[in-house]
Amino acid sequence: MRRFHSILLFAILSQAVLSCASVKTVSFEPDKETVLRNPLNGWVLYLERNWDETFWDKTGYDHIVTSTGDTVKVSDYANTVYVRTSWRAFEPEEGKYAWTDPDSRLNHLFRSVLDRGMKLSFRIVVDGRDQGQNTPDYVFDAGAEYYTSKVGNREVRSPYPDDPVFQEKYSRFIEALAGEYNDIDKVDFIDAYGLGKWGEGHSLVYKDPSNNVAVMDWITKLYARTFTDIPLVINYHRLLGEPSDNGWGPVSSVSDSLLERAIANGYSLRHDAFGMNDYYQEWEKDFAHRWNYRRPIILEGGWITGAHHRYWIDSSGKYREGHAEDVRQGEYEAGAEAHVNMMDLRIGDQTASWFGSCFDLVKRFTIEGGYRLYPSRVTVPEKVAAGSKVTLRSQWENLGWGYCPVNIPQWNWRYRVGYALLDRTGKPVRIFADSSSDLSLCLKDKPLRSILKTDLSGLDKGSYTWAVSLVDSQNKDCPGLQVAIDPALQQDGWVEVLTLEII
Repeated sequence: MRRFHSILLFAILSQAVLSCASVKTVSFEPDKETVLRNPLNGWVLYLERNWDETFWDKTGYDHIVTSTGDTVKVSDYANTVYVRTSWRAFEPEEGKYAWTDPDSRLNHLFRSVLDRGMKLSFRIVVDGRDQGQNTPDYVFDAGAEYYTSKVGNREVRSPYPDDPVFQEKYSRFIEALAGEYNDIDKVDFIDAYGLGKWGEGHSLVYKDPSNNVAVMDWITKLYARTFTDIPLVINYHRLLGEPSDNGWGPVSSVSDSLLERAIANGYSLRHDAFGMNDYYQEWEKDFAHRWNYRRPIILEGGWITGAHHRYWIDSSGKYREGHAEDVRQGEYEAGAEAHVNMMDLRIGDQTASWFGSCFDLVKRFTIEGGYRLYPSRVTVPEKVAAGSKVTLRSQWENLGWGYCPVNIPQWNWRYRVGYALLDRTGKPVRIFADSSSDLSLCLKDKPLRSILKTDLSGLDKGSYTWAVSLVDSQNKDCPGLQVAIDPALQQDGWVEVLTLEII
């Protein structure tokens, strides 16, 4: 009996020593070159709403020459295409939708984007001032009240945003739109306000200006109710919802509270005038600072360097006439200050200047901007007995100045740290997801540590490969975000760590 106890004690001690001696830490160096195709992250390419699928060749975007002399595709660097278009383009007649018409220009354009592995985003404009008729005629024929403006020799009608007929028709359209585009495989984000001049949210014309709060609640709740899976953004600026036509001026007394309402209804942030120092001022900077790492921010550069804008009159005094690269540098610096997740290439001459004289900034933002996560250390067991309890540890770093916004309502912490055991063919036989890991806390110079205690019950004895990734809880915990690790070290999105022997 004494001999049996001795054997048992020896076995227990041996297993304890085996467990302690079998744990190993593996360190990884980050990949600082690969363009990661992650949502709400990276470069945005803007398209004209009257383009179709032929624009890739006509604009030279499929063969653009960089400042280094290389020929690349713009779509190799941009993750998302942003189309600022009209309600009328989407629905020229009541119930007739562009996405159901295989011959429509928008349909062809959108298909060409998705075929390149990019995602869509858009803003739908209803106000026709300075642009032409943006709202379908059937809305006014149904009785929606409107105001008129001259665009060239044509009189254009625009609906009052607080008109009930307009709201009814628009709501029906957005519900139909969501039926097609509430799909994260197709759409990255929606600029989901679109009122006022150019849809930027200023210079609104109401039937009753006191309805500005009610209009904000109506439109933001409409988008939030219908686009449950797609991040929604709104243009934050000091004249949001301002019921006037005076362009720009002092800070509105209602802008802050209106934005707070939009954010409470699930919205994130973007701004249309980064780099324009007379428009993007201290109010906007302070607002961005207040919401850093609580809501992602998307940058749009304000100056059009190849057209009518006289960017060299900017109050910063940093932009020289004939030097678009000065503006690109100014936008980049403003984006870094605001910790933006996305920057824009815009179109035409804008895109050409980014890839021409400023290609170094394009590559820098790929590494420095937005979020770029990787596992710097992973600690897992090398050899354990079948059915053992194990502790899995990893440390994650963020190379970017932005953040991974798992805390927004539409994502609802869907992405998290995951561990897997891969079989000899590289397929996961067991996935262990750390539901307590909050990727929104993984910031530059502030690592995120994951510790997960689990067991290996039900796994056969033999050899496996430990792997880690950032998994999607709404897709069976499969890898959902690309990580900044050499692709050669990955298997279908899983970063291979070391071999485990179950004995």
